[in-house]
Amino acid sequence: MATEVKVPTLGESVTEATVGQWLKKPGDAVKADEPIVSLETDKVAVDVPAPVGGTLGDIVAKEGDTVNVGALLAYVNEGAAAAAAPAAAAPAAKAEAATPAPAAAAPADEDEGGSLTLSPAVRRLVLEHGLDPSKIKGTGKDGRLTKDDVMAAVAAGTAKAAASAPAAAPAAAAPAAGPSRAQERVKMTRLRQTVAKRLKEAQNNAALLTTYNDVDMTNVIEARAKYKDLFEKKHGVRLGFMGFFTKAVCMALRDIPGVNAQIEGDEIVYNDFADISVAVSAPNGLVVPVIRNAESLSVAEIEKTIGGFGKKAKEGTLTMDDMKGGTFTISNGGVFGSLLSSPIINPPQSAVLGLHRIEDRPVVRNGEIVIRPMMYLALSYDHRLIDGREAVTFLVAVKNAIEDPTRLLIDL
Repeated sequence: MATEVKVPTLGESVTEATVGQWLKKPGDAVKADEPIVSLETDKVAVDVPAPVGGTLGDIVAKEGDTVNVGALLAYVNEGAAAAAAPAAAAPAAKAEAATPAPAAAAPADEDEGGSLTLSPAVRRLVLEHGLDPSKIKGTGKDGRLTKDDVMAAVAAGTAKAAASAPAAAPAAAAPAAGPSRAQERVKMTRLRQTVAKRLKEAQNNAALLTTYNDVDMTNVIEARAKYKDLFEKKHGVRLGFMGFFTKAVCMALRDIPGVNAQIEGDEIVYNDFADISVAVSAPNGLVVPVIRNAESLSVAEIEKTIGGFGKKAKEGTLTMDDMKGGTFTISNGGVFGSLLSSPIINPPQSAVLGLHRIEDRPVVRNGEIVIRPMMYLALSYDHRLIDGREAVTFLVAVKNAIEDPTRLLIDL
């Protein structure tokens, strides 16, 4: 008996998805509720589980196909017929074992590294660096490898090279290879298509302007160094910089409410809450989950929420509800080494704060040149709604709160 596997409900206002990757091949044994295919929506990847146990039958929707909610993806053969397949294969396997296979034969339809399931992007990285993926620890869902895992292994020097195939008999010397001019054409993921569309819409529809400032991180760094061990022991999460910046942003949004507002038609909608979108790196690109009512959360609660989002992003388990909404965005390009950038707002939001790397620079304090850990801040905003005075005042308020964290405690 064959059971249909269909596209599940994907979330509010989401009606279609793209088949990203089949995690099982036809004939593979599957358990009930085991993920068998990953779908890409506008915001997140969604794993579709097997409705019953058995073996995967015919695949109807291939990788890259666009499918609507309720569309047929594949069949799962359940019951005795499915269980009989491995049993029937056993005698054949014994017969094959009696006849030695050619030494050069390789397993069919397997990724490099045996039975590992690799995404196209990860497979490409593995091939580029000539690595054995089975020797790299995966941090993705079900232990799958992510791009970050491969690059971290390369950077740390812990990745092992793939075993080379047995050398063939000496042959005539091949001509020297010239410089490569190979090309690869890869279809854009649905997430990347949506990001491209929304950012271009923001440029076309909003009057974008960016104001800059710098912030002395000395006091925050000292506070973090002094209390990070006690903080982690008490709250079970590391004390980072995002907790400080999120609290500083929430205080500034309360004082300058226009930065937390949005335009809808010919009306301005002012939000009496701060739902802060935080940019998080995921295997398929940058995603922006939302910290709800951040204005009412402690630094520890904010850090726990962000840490949870980071873990879910790596595992590919972020949901539509995690991504929905948001009144203001914080994007931290500094973790990747960015010195300065002009971020683009995420409509219908009206502003985004860009954080950058911290580096020692000479500054003047009390008439003397001293070295301080400095960071550039960039606030991009929709000038249709936010005046320059409001934008600068907002950014200075964030700067003051970071340079003197006591302000966060006494609400000043």
